[in-house]
Amino acid sequence: MLPPFLRKAVLGALFGLVPVSAQAVINGQVSRDPDGARAFVVRIESTQGEICSGTLIAPDLVLTAAHCVMHQAGYSVVVVDRAFRQSRIGAVAASMHPDFVPGTTPEDQPGVDLALLKLAQPLGPEFAPLDPRGAGSIGTGESVDIAGFGVVAENRRNTARTLRQAQLVSIGSLQVANRVTVVTDRRRFAETAGAGACLGDSGGPILSGGPGGYRIVGVVSWSSGALQQNSRRRTACGGFTAVTPVAEHTGWIAARAAELSQVRVGEAMPAGRGNRSDWMARPGRRR
Repeated sequence: MLPPFLRKAVLGALFGLVPVSAQAVINGQVSRDPDGARAFVVRIESTQGEICSGTLIAPDLVLTAAHCVMHQAGYSVVVVDRAFRQSRIGAVAASMHPDFVPGTTPEDQPGVDLALLKLAQPLGPEFAPLDPRGAGSIGTGESVDIAGFGVVAENRRNTARTLRQAQLVSIGSLQVANRVTVVTDRRRFAETAGAGACLGDSGGPILSGGPGGYRIVGVVSWSSGALQQNSRRRTACGGFTAVTPVAEHTGWIAARAAELSQVRVGEAMPAGRGNRSDWMARPGRRR
C-alpha cells in the first residue's frame, strides 16, 4: 500500500483535481524503433470519436481498459507496421471483466477495469503480441514504462495518434473504489507536472523489461494532475497514473481469451467468463 503521506497526496489529487480516463503520454518520447513498442501497442478508436490504447496479447486479441469499449459504438484498432505505416482493422467483439460496472467513471469503478477486444482478422508476423501470463507483480520503487497514443497535453488534441513512451516509477497500491497501482514521474513524484498518462492512453500498457524483453505488468485506467498547479489552468494529466495490475487477473484473461478465440463473426458471444454488457458485432451491421 501507499505510505500515508503519499496516499493523502493521491487522494487529494483524485478528489481535488477531478481525474480523467487517461488519454496521452505526457513528457514522453516518440517511439521510432521498428522492433519496439509499435509491435504490440495499438490504438483503439470508436465511431463516437473516442481514442484509447491497448496491447496485443494474441494475433487477433487486444487487452485494454473496459471503460474504453463499454459504449454503444463501432470500434476499430489501428496498428503500426515496421515502416510506421498505419492500418485499421475492425473489432468484432469485446468482453469486459465480469466485475466491471459499465456507466461508471474509471476512478469510481468498483470492479476491474479490464477488457479483451477481438479483431476481425489476425495480424501477421511483423507484430509481436505480449503474453500476460508472464506479467509479474509491480514492486514499489520499480521502474516501468508507459506507452500510448494519447495527447501531450489536454488542450492539444491534435497531438494524439502518435505512439509515445516514458519511464515512470511505482509508488505502491491504492484502494479507492477498487485496488490500483500508482505510478508517477520518478523525479517530480507528481509534486509538479511530469511524465504520465493523459487523454488517449487509457487501456495502454505499463511495461517492465526493455526492448526484446518487454512484459506487460499493468493497464492504464485513469490519471490525475500534479499537486501544484495554476488554479486557472488545472489539468488531470502529468501527475499520478492509476494502473490495473495484470498479474492479479491472468486467470480471467487466459480463460476469456481462450473462449473468444473460438468465436466466429455472427455467432453468439459465449457467456463463460464475460460481462453481461459484452458485445459482438453482427455481419453487415455497425455497432
